[in-house]
Order: sequence, then C-alpha cells, then structure tokens
Amino acid sequence: MARFAGLDGCSGGWVAVVREDGGGPQAALFASLPEFLARVPRAVVAVDMPIGLPERIGPKGRAPERLVRPHLGERQSSVFSIPSRSAVMAGVNSALPPEQRYRHACAVALATSDPPRAMSKQTFHILPRIVELDRALRADPAVAARFHESHPEVAFWRLNGETPMRLPKKVKGRPHPPGLEERRRLLEGLGYDPAFLIQQIPGAGPDDLLDAAVLALVAERIELGKARPIPDPPERDAHGLPIAIWA
Repeated sequence: MARFAGLDGCSGGWVAVVREDGGGPQAALFASLPEFLARVPRAVVAVDMPIGLPERIGPKGRAPERLVRPHLGERQSSVFSIPSRSAVMAGVNSALPPEQRYRHACAVALATSDPPRAMSKQTFHILPRIVELDRALRADPAVAARFHESHPEVAFWRLNGETPMRLPKKVKGRPHPPGLEERRRLLEGLGYDPAFLIQQIPGAGPDDLLDAAVLALVAERIELGKARPIPDPPERDAHGLPIAIWA
C-alpha cells in the first residue's frame, strides 16, 4: 500500500500525519527524525522545513520563498527567508553559548547574502531541525528521494482553489481559534474527520497538527503527479538537494 506523510517540526520534535491507501490517517509525535524514519519507512513525505541550502542568498531569500509569497496575500509573512548553508551551520555550533551563537550566525548570514541580511530569531530557533533534516538527506539518497519541502500556507492556498487563508492561525505567538477553524473546515472538505483534527498531541500545538495534515495531502498529490515544485524545475544546492516548495 502507498504511504504518505506530512511532517512538521514542533516544540516536542516532529509531528506527523500518516495516510495509507485503504486506511484512515494517524497522527504521532516523534522525538527525532531518525525515530520517524525507523517507524514510518518508505513513505512519501512532505515536510515543512527547508531542503536545499544555497551558499549565498539573494534578495528576499531562496527562489521558492520569493516565488510563493505573492500568492499568499496577508499570509506571506509565514514564509521565512532561510539564510545560507554556512549561516545555518554557524547557528548550531554548540561550542558557543546561545546568544553568542545567534550573533555569530547573524554575522555569517550578513556576509553571505546580497543585500546583506541578518537572521531572524524565529529562523534561529528552527536551525536544529533544519540541520537534522539536511544531515539525514545528505546521508542517504534513498531518503532524500522521498522527502519534499512544502509549506502549510502554500498547501492551503493550493487546496483552497489557489486562494490564501483569510485568517492567521497564530496571533502574537498563540493559536488563533478562528484561523484554526478556517483551516479545519477546509481539511474536513478534503476528507478529514473533524474529531481527528481537534485531537491533542502532547509536545505539539493545534496548528502543528493541521499543518502536518495538509502536508500529508501534498505528499499524496506528489505521488499522484498532481503537485508541482516552485520553481519548476527546482534549483539545486552544492550537495545536489533540490530547492523548491511543493504544492
């Protein structure tokens, strides 16, 4: 049976929604990416985490970030600009204390972007997840072939008739119930049971579950040949990893 997974980094690790032909979706939290790979083998995966880290960054980020933002209207701020590979790696250098590490990563980001651009704190906080994914994909080409970068708001846009969500899912860092409900209604129309979408997963927020759920639909679309990368064809980084957002 074909297996599809949506994967989203969260405070507790990685939250996944897994769908299989002939069965209902399942949601679970994984402490690490190796744990996910061991427990969910052979799945086609759409992940809300950047794949492909350029050596230098141009205006407004990587190509997929620049290209998807205009589609998202007021939701375009959800698409972060990911810094260069060297800046990402500087941000996880455990030899430095966190505040010094952030300043050093910003300095590297400034030196490897044109025009010079520092790193946001939001991006800094997800660097360990970016590096965990990057290392797993570079270590195993078979795993890399199954993983595709996506983005929840781009996925919602595509599956909502290429119309962005009206409401934010978070306000001031907290879940925003009207925005969550807007996304639940869309997912229910795409086949999810309402009870599945309101379950609580310790270590993950309600928005993380919805993000993983919509990404699982993207993974299925990829397998069926219905999804497309942005840009098409994808660019590649120095390690051959694709630089594109699928939807």
